[in-house]
Amino acid sequence: MKNDKKSFLSFKIENEIFAVNVKKVLEVLQMKAITTIPKTPDYIKGVINFRGEIIPVIDSRIKFNLHTIEDYSKSVIIILNFEDDSKNKIIGAIVDSVMDVMEIKEMDVKDLPEIGSRYNLEFIYGMIKHKENFIMILDIDKVFSVEELNIVKEVTT
Repeated sequence: MKNDKKSFLSFKIENEIFAVNVKKVLEVLQMKAITTIPKTPDYIKGVINFRGEIIPVIDSRIKFNLHTIEDYSKSVIIILNFEDDSKNKIIGAIVDSVMDVMEIKEMDVKDLPEIGSRYNLEFIYGMIKHKENFIMILDIDKVFSVEELNIVKEVTT
């Protein structure tokens, strides 16, 4: 139903605010040491141990074509669960900060305007205006292409 509310975790990358369905969020971690893996795309920072599993960590700034930074000490890692071919995958995403959990009605989510964008619009579900901010809602199951998922699989096996 259009009036159904869903919970979303909002987070900031550079000056942009994004949100993802809380059902996809497993945990938010303080920045920790990341083991780099040679010959991976630049947006894959490396891997971490999460609950006994080796999971890849992506730099959301690079993935979303935003400016990179030198100091990630104040950043956090959002551990996300997404679906690929009906299989659950876990990945960490470095973001600048986590903001809050908000309830959003489906009817409040608007389509993105048809203008040039630096983002791959396939993984933007929609946009909402919350307080004074525009927030892009991500469809985390579509953020990674098949090729990228294969790279992630190679990195973690």
